Amino acid sequence: MSDAKPEWLRVRPPSGSDYERMSSEILALGVHTVCSSSQCPNTGECWSRGHAAFMLLGNGCTRRCAFCAVGGVPEPPDSREPESIAETVSRLGLRYCVLTSVTRDDLPDRGAGHFAATVQAIKHRDPSVTVELLIPDLDGRDDLLGAIVGSGPDIVGHNLETVRRLQATARDRRASYDTSLAALTAIKKASPRTKTKSSLMLGLGETREEVRSTMRDLRRAGVDILSVGQYLRPKGGPLPVSRYLTPEEFEELKREAYDMGFRFVASGPLVRSSYRAWAAGAEQHVDG
Repeated sequence: MSDAKPEWLRVRPPSGSDYERMSSEILALGVHTVCSSSQCPNTGECWSRGHAAFMLLGNGCTRRCAFCAVGGVPEPPDSREPESIAETVSRLGLRYCVLTSVTRDDLPDRGAGHFAATVQAIKHRDPSVTVELLIPDLDGRDDLLGAIVGSGPDIVGHNLETVRRLQATARDRRASYDTSLAALTAIKKASPRTKTKSSLMLGLGETREEVRSTMRDLRRAGVDILSVGQYLRPKGGPLPVSRYLTPEEFEELKREAYDMGFRFVASGPLVRSSYRAWAAGAEQHVDG
């Protein structure tokens, strides 16, 4: 189908003094954000509100998922990055911080130690800052997932991305539906009090029943928070959009997800993993 977007997916270019301040600070400190790397459509809104999602471990990913705009060749981790991120969070006065990363299959610990060091650096400066992580699957290894959870994040997310049938179409061959579910289960087992989170992108050709089945699988894995959004083809991306869902359809899925027992659900055409993440962190439950 055509990639021409419907009206409800059109966003205004980023602007405003708060956005400019965020942009200048991030540039000056030399840190990476997923906002820019993933071509996120919500960058203007989030940065204008003083919210950003930081990208750890560089811009080079060892996997090549068809839905993703991130590529490049991985470089050695920057040992100064945890403190640089903590300094950025402090200087920007952030009360809610999201940390994510590229996938680093080339590292012995898959980057788990780097995540843990960054969480600890932020919490050392200000224990009251809420830290949310969006992590790769780490091959589903309990020891690596336990090390991350043990560093003290408030929310740990890992994205299942799509329904089982479309995993091979959308994700790198080294990723899998079952490994992702196992990772989410292991996180909750390691720390039952830590909120867990996952995200689905729709419009790849999935059926409504496949989405329901996937949400049920996530609940069985103990996932507390769910984000559901429209897949948007990144510039130069090989994976086309099959269909644009309407805002009404996303609202229906939101109600169904709450009925399944999710504690917080963000569902809408422009919803992304970290979009308005502070709301999920602050709320225990919001009625659909």
